[in-house]
Amino acid sequence: MPLVTLAEVLQEADAKGYAVGAFNCNNMEIVQAIIGAAEAEGAPVIIQASQGAIKYAGLQYITSLVRTAAAGTRVPVVLHLDHGTDFEQVLRCLRAGFTSVMIDGSKYPLEENIALTRQVVEIAHAIGASVEGELGRIGGTEDHVSVSEREATMTVPEEAARFVAETGVDALAVAIGTAHGRYKGKPQLDFERLAAIDGLINTPIVLHGSSGVPDEDIRRAVALGVRKINIDTDIRIVFVEAMRRALADNPEEIDPRKVLGPARDAATSVIRHKMRVFGSAGRLHNSIPG
Repeated sequence: MPLVTLAEVLQEADAKGYAVGAFNCNNMEIVQAIIGAAEAEGAPVIIQASQGAIKYAGLQYITSLVRTAAAGTRVPVVLHLDHGTDFEQVLRCLRAGFTSVMIDGSKYPLEENIALTRQVVEIAHAIGASVEGELGRIGGTEDHVSVSEREATMTVPEEAARFVAETGVDALAVAIGTAHGRYKGKPQLDFERLAAIDGLINTPIVLHGSSGVPDEDIRRAVALGVRKINIDTDIRIVFVEAMRRALADNPEEIDPRKVLGPARDAATSVIRHKMRVFGSAGRLHNSIPG
């Protein structure tokens, strides 16, 4: 089926109280793993590419891979730009056919973040695409975007209400204690802050840095209004570990398919688990053949 927008899948998720997984892709095998998991679980899915992934694989390659994957399934698929910090990059993705973009203006003062985000919303909405904004700074590193623990700041609920009202974003990424990359210990999420934000805005909430967050905390966050959950590091870990095992078992192997195939399967397995935790699994079984 054709690609759908972020607003479309999150509206349905919000109405039924679950979250949609947003999984980062860097190559063909990961795209296949994401789509395979979505089909197996009967779940809507967001395939997202960071600016680093686009630099590595190429904008047209990423777009073509995801469009091809979506065309072969009846599962709703969103193609989303993750952490777009460059205005021109956002425009390039929209021109290429991304149905959703994130404009990350969180490093700017509130007024500048609102102005930048509103500008992107006006452009994207004019062509039928969705926009995710970010308020507060999420710690850790994702590709070249790095925020130290000292710099990370929690989202202020009242500012979130103003941000949503003045920008018109379709989804809002908030900072409540998660971080990008591997956690050194158990993350401490501020659920009271999340509940306060959800009580002040009528816009789907996005949780970044969700790899490594315990399942019970994810379920609690979904119950408090989170509707889009980003996963990248957990996929990278199992993908690379499976490749290492394949090579360790057969050091003389030179067939990339026999190294990347097990990695794709491992990624599919972890993505399927996440979909069950998010509550999106089984939502579409009635519409999927077989």
